[in-house]
Amino acid sequence: MHTLKLGFIGAGFIANNLVEALKQVRNVEVAVLLERGGAEMLSRKIRDNDLGKAEVVTTINELCERCDAAAVLAPNFARVEIVEKICESLEGAAELDGIICEKPLGRTVGEARRMVELAGEAGLDTAYFENQLHMQSLHNARKQLEPQMHEMGPISLARCTQEHSGPHSGWFWDPTRQGGGVLLDMGCHSIAMAQFILTPPGKAIDFLEPVSVSADVSLLKWGQPEYRDQLKETMGVDYEQTPAEDYCTGVITYRNPETGQQLKAEFANSWMYDKTGLKLQADGLGPGYALEMNTQNSPLEIFIGDQAAESVSDADSGMEKATASRGLMPMQPNEPDLLGFPAELADARNAFLNGEDGMLNWEFGLHITRLCMAAYLSAERGMEIDLTDDDVMEELESYKPLIARGRGKEVL
Repeated sequence: MHTLKLGFIGAGFIANNLVEALKQVRNVEVAVLLERGGAEMLSRKIRDNDLGKAEVVTTINELCERCDAAAVLAPNFARVEIVEKICESLEGAAELDGIICEKPLGRTVGEARRMVELAGEAGLDTAYFENQLHMQSLHNARKQLEPQMHEMGPISLARCTQEHSGPHSGWFWDPTRQGGGVLLDMGCHSIAMAQFILTPPGKAIDFLEPVSVSADVSLLKWGQPEYRDQLKETMGVDYEQTPAEDYCTGVITYRNPETGQQLKAEFANSWMYDKTGLKLQADGLGPGYALEMNTQNSPLEIFIGDQAAESVSDADSGMEKATASRGLMPMQPNEPDLLGFPAELADARNAFLNGEDGMLNWEFGLHITRLCMAAYLSAERGMEIDLTDDDVMEELESYKPLIARGRGKEVL
């Protein structure tokens, strides 16, 4: 097998996660990085672990000339412009086999559709990086339950939750730059995961037809004066003036186009889970069978007493977004694999080297963005949004949530 040479555009949190995952993936390397904040440090880490040459370059054109696939890992607000520059580079000498974008594909349906159009016009195979749909725990559970699904009927209710204590970087908290709050940041994960769980075996990920969305968003913890001031001091974001939601919940109804059966997907997300670290939880309920996954369950725990706690420098190394450095704490022995990152990279490698889209392409990313926007619209109007209404679908094409426009005080 040939080696897929990646070019990283972005050197922040997700790029570092992917580098950790690359230690477990063959025939993929980081050949080049665009000079952005943290690029030199990440380049050293890549070289120190023999994961690629990791040359740091100053232009996107140089990056495209030195890799097989560009990975767009930069903040949400920069992605459309980056992909436009990638496509401009391909009009010259540069060639790419594919292009990757970390979730979400866009902050609005309009942005996501622009991304799809750019990749299509450039003739690029695409991979939408949504790691949770590559989690082996979910794939293994679905595989184990296939006989029950065929005999008893499909999973008809999926419930997915993702929570932690809040993002690591200021732009994530800023709704005008991120595109919203926890619904866009983490709701996109849970919405995609629930749809995956509901999809019958052997069917494409876009098999089910969305029928309606009902959602609610709230500002619970980070709107309180004490925590609002803390957020302003640490992240430079003023939630008194431009707040975003730190909690969301909703239900999406799907229809099986072959049988007409209705299926339900529940999602709930928060930036106020001040416990042991990132929690992903998922259920799938079928007639006479079920699956359940919780990343807080681990075969490994450690205990650190008060006297020993002073020596702990990085609780986050045990579990992403850990908030404590003492007491009884779960640790994940291989968190990148648990969260699906190695499988995600391997899927992109196999797809691009074979001239195909990844398991999740940018059309799927557009679909998830549309569902997120429908959830925001539902919360704003206090009503269920009918996704079978052509007028609604047309409205979503140009819709931008009030929260993303800096007018969150009107709805929170």
